[in-house]
Amino acid sequence: MSYRRTIKLVCGFAGGSAVLVVAAAAAESRGYFGDTQGARSGQWSRFNILQAAQPATWSTGNHTVQSTGHAWDFNWDKRDPSPLFTNGKKKENSSEDPSSEQENGKPKATRNILFIRHSQYNLSGNGDHERILTPLGREQAEFTGQRLAALGLKYDIMVYSTMARATETANIISKYLPGVALVSCDLLREGAPIEPVPPVNHWKPDAVQYHEDGARIEAAFRRYIHRADPKQKEDSYEIIVCHANVIRYFVCRALQFPPEGWLRMGLNNGSITWLTVRPSGRVALRTLGDSGFMPPDKLTRT
Repeated sequence: MSYRRTIKLVCGFAGGSAVLVVAAAAAESRGYFGDTQGARSGQWSRFNILQAAQPATWSTGNHTVQSTGHAWDFNWDKRDPSPLFTNGKKKENSSEDPSSEQENGKPKATRNILFIRHSQYNLSGNGDHERILTPLGREQAEFTGQRLAALGLKYDIMVYSTMARATETANIISKYLPGVALVSCDLLREGAPIEPVPPVNHWKPDAVQYHEDGARIEAAFRRYIHRADPKQKEDSYEIIVCHANVIRYFVCRALQFPPEGWLRMGLNNGSITWLTVRPSGRVALRTLGDSGFMPPDKLTRT
């Protein structure tokens, strides 16, 4: 292979592919491809190496990932006003003007829900009342409160789990958000939402715990994750301080991903996960477990 042809091939590929092309040219110049079977054999050997150097999308085979075929359910929260009407006709208990009723029943505002995972806590505590934040955990909550304040958003409410580590995290954060109402909720307590797939060996709740916790956490999802009420005129920003299992399950459910995949994600202590629910029923994940506002030596995941 001539020097000119080698340069053209190198310029035609990028990154590691170029390295393989140069190696192929060097091997050919030393006779490593072999000429005993004629020029045709050498050409095919070079072709195979060059083809292997190409990204999969460049090869002749079909490497396109196929769609699962699952359409987005726009009425996932049962708050889409359109099912009140059938073939453009109002139901019997509807008003005289179906079009105006449907328009008035449409949500108009966007809900922004910011989930905060509690800060690091004392894992060796006996019972929830002793599983309070560590000194580092309290420091993490300070960083999270500062970050939420720096975002400059008009927060409407902060709801928090009644478990000690979440309550303490919320109280520290609230110092940076004066005027934001604090509301506790037992539904947001940590638990086992659904048996994860694939299973893990280090954590195996029994069937009863999945049955009880799963129903409670699903009830929390239905209470807090939905599109805005039609009467809401402005976009809202709500904070929910709770736990990793709860947040991960909520994310899967809201994005209509398989909920059993919740354990495939990880969240740092004090991290921020931001979901947006549009009036149309569309849901977007703006951040997942954002903790970049903390110094690296302050990051934990316990």
